[in-house]
Amino acid sequence: MRFDSSLVIRNPAELIAALPFILGYHPYDSIALLGLRGRDLAFSVCFDLPPADCDSDSLRAGAGEVADAIQWQSPGVVVIVGYGPPRRVTPVILALVEALRAAGVRMDDVIRVGDGRWWSYLCEDPSCCPPDGRPCLPLDSVIAAEATYRGRVALPNRAALIAQVAACQGPIRESMGAATERARRRFRELITGVEGKALAKRIRQTGRAAVREAEKRHRTGGFLDDDEVAWLGVLLADRAVEDFALDRTGETEWRIRLWTDVLRRVEPVHVPAPACLLGFTAWRMGRGALARVAVDRALAVEPAHDLAVMLHQILGFGVPPAMMRPRAKNDARHNAPGGKK
Repeated sequence: MRFDSSLVIRNPAELIAALPFILGYHPYDSIALLGLRGRDLAFSVCFDLPPADCDSDSLRAGAGEVADAIQWQSPGVVVIVGYGPPRRVTPVILALVEALRAAGVRMDDVIRVGDGRWWSYLCEDPSCCPPDGRPCLPLDSVIAAEATYRGRVALPNRAALIAQVAACQGPIRESMGAATERARRRFRELITGVEGKALAKRIRQTGRAAVREAEKRHRTGGFLDDDEVAWLGVLLADRAVEDFALDRTGETEWRIRLWTDVLRRVEPVHVPAPACLLGFTAWRMGRGALARVAVDRALAVEPAHDLAVMLHQILGFGVPPAMMRPRAKNDARHNAPGGKK
């Protein structure tokens, strides 16, 4: 199989070595599912193992929900990889296999990883898959080196991924608080004496200029200062400015850096818009784990935020990015599960 356009994975050991780079972090006590179309990776998803005392009915119900989401994406085949001891992993794996088969989803392999070794649930040939398992590749394997060379990062765990989008603290937080007050005064001056359509136009034009400048700065390797981040955060609270920024999202790494930086530095009230812009960009680039933690930050601040709710549905239903046309906001709103028709 191939992921990231050119990295070729030839066997289960290489897949296991590549998985942390596909997910963005090293999974523990969890289940990862990969969907393949032909030789290419179509999607990846990872979820924590249920509690050890989870009953069989709950396991089947959860597996059924996962199978429905996987079926909706129409993969050619899926690969399941469980991380943890057999007493925790095997019941979940068996429930998933049953649910996926009932949904008509084909499985290429089903694997458990633990204590530096891996086992296949589907292979019964002891010469290929011995009872004591096979060793995983070392952390500095060729596959890991190639993934790193191509810009992929594997953080130590999901907590580290969450920390990547967490609010900055200390002196940066204090500085941003002062910058936000200046931005709010600037915004009041911007709208003073203007009403109706003229007011909406002024905010829209100012917001578009701020978004373009932020994009230009990060595209050329620069960064925004505190006042620029605060000003952008205030302007993105306007729906038209948020729509403009969303329509311009593309599958480029500098956009991930841009919206991560803005998200981490804005004051809490201004979190939803940059969090959603980061989430949408990450989702389009196949980085579902990053998209999820970004959207979670938006919903934690504003549970009814329109774009955050839409992205939550997209991620929950496993909608593949290929289903969305370039002008994302309007199209996604109408095509997302449960969206307007």
